[in-house]
Amino acid sequence: MSNRTVAVLLLSVLLAACGGEARDDRPGQPVAHRRAAFKELLKAFEPMGVMMRDGPYKADKFKQLTAGVMAKREGPWEYFKPDTLYPPSKAKPEVWSDPAGFAAAKKQFFDATEKLAATAAGTPDKDAAKAAFEAVQSACKNCHEHYKTR
Repeated sequence: MSNRTVAVLLLSVLLAACGGEARDDRPGQPVAHRRAAFKELLKAFEPMGVMMRDGPYKADKFKQLTAGVMAKREGPWEYFKPDTLYPPSKAKPEVWSDPAGFAAAKKQFFDATEKLAATAAGTPDKDAAKAAFEAVQSACKNCHEHYKTR
């Protein structure tokens, strides 16, 4: 093996040993808690998407899943504190430099989840449930496009 090959292999091993993503080692781990809260919210929301895409639609199950989303929707927001823009955060600086826009995006999400809850409680109609689901999905996408890195 050439010295160059050995160097490349050694560098590959060292990079693999680094473990990839940074850990949140700050007091209280706000970024880790924020990310975990979003993951919990997604766990509640994604089965609704599966139901909407793949069916069958079950109104009682959809209502139960909506209750899970409503129970988890508050979780992440308290962890968007000042000085929490550090790795492993995926938040963009705009979360803090555009607080009015971020608050509006959060409000859009909360309004959409309120409508989702009202729809899930009030109708067995899949089309109405799907429209409410898609409004929440759109609110999430809008916020991610403006306030989250890829």
